[in-house]
Amino acid sequence: MTAAAERTGADRDSTGDSTDVLALAREQVLERGVGLDEARVLEILRLPDDRMPELLELAHQVRMRWCGPEVEVEGIVSLKTGGCPEDCHFCSQSGQFPSPVRSAWLDIPGLVRAARETAATGASEFCIVAAVRGPDKRLMSQVRDGIAAIREDGNDIQIACSLGMLTPEQVEELVAMGVHRYNHNLETARSHFPSVVTTHSWEERWETLRMVHDAGMEVCCGGIIGMGETVEQRAEFAVQLAELDPHEVPMNFLIPQPGTPYENFEIVQGPDALRTVAAFRLAMPRTMLRFAGGRELTLGDLGAEQGMLGGINAIIVGNYLTNLGRPAQQDLDMLTELNMPIKALSDTL
Repeated sequence: MTAAAERTGADRDSTGDSTDVLALAREQVLERGVGLDEARVLEILRLPDDRMPELLELAHQVRMRWCGPEVEVEGIVSLKTGGCPEDCHFCSQSGQFPSPVRSAWLDIPGLVRAARETAATGASEFCIVAAVRGPDKRLMSQVRDGIAAIREDGNDIQIACSLGMLTPEQVEELVAMGVHRYNHNLETARSHFPSVVTTHSWEERWETLRMVHDAGMEVCCGGIIGMGETVEQRAEFAVQLAELDPHEVPMNFLIPQPGTPYENFEIVQGPDALRTVAAFRLAMPRTMLRFAGGRELTLGDLGAEQGMLGGINAIIVGNYLTNLGRPAQQDLDMLTELNMPIKALSDTL
């Protein structure tokens, strides 16, 4: 069978429609801004490697048309590290696994210093993260005092938080503190979630996100690729995120952590990572897609540039919560070389 014949067969869906999925995506997503459904996202994820250049080019065109050329730069800091009671199988901060990460708190001066260093990179976003099921009174007080100290330091950087599952009262408190965006990842497809976490449900996470959205905060919600999910579940996850209509989707790739149930999982290969990024872009043409944890390990320098030219329009600079990233200046230099301006703080207010 010729390559053309194989492609025709691959492009024919269960209804007998033989329309090429990239041609359809060009008309539907690029021209009209309408994301692909689950069946079409799955077709994208199954495209052969020889169509990758065409796919990445289309994803970049979609990003440029519906999001523009600017890249949002963000730094993150862990306010409370380790000792989490939940059993998220990918996470070295779970207190249920014999990982080397131990419980620790960052003091307010350290938080202010981290915010100042993040702002100095040109970032417009600073995210305060805590490894908890949900915030208690001590944590909420620490966040409140930390934000006040950051402002007293003269720093007007946008502040986001990631503090686990919230109550309605805590949502209101965060709004009153001036937190404009809340991160709470769904992590994976609903059908796969029970294989990843058993101490809480996918639905509990969804409820927190619903409350955050209703309160007027921006929703930041993504997940981790490479946790044993099938390609069908990756397509499922993409459209579930699209249904949530988040402002931002962090794209993480599993970094197998010593002492966790996933410590021996294989690293996602570069082509699969890029194909997944492009598929998520075609499912969510107007959403900010952010390169997050694991991109250095999965993609390396060249792959990172391909991702920026294949649908990504936001990036975390510096280190992650328990893993080292590459130097912030290296990412900033990459953006300069790609002629991608950093989104200004005034544009995010």
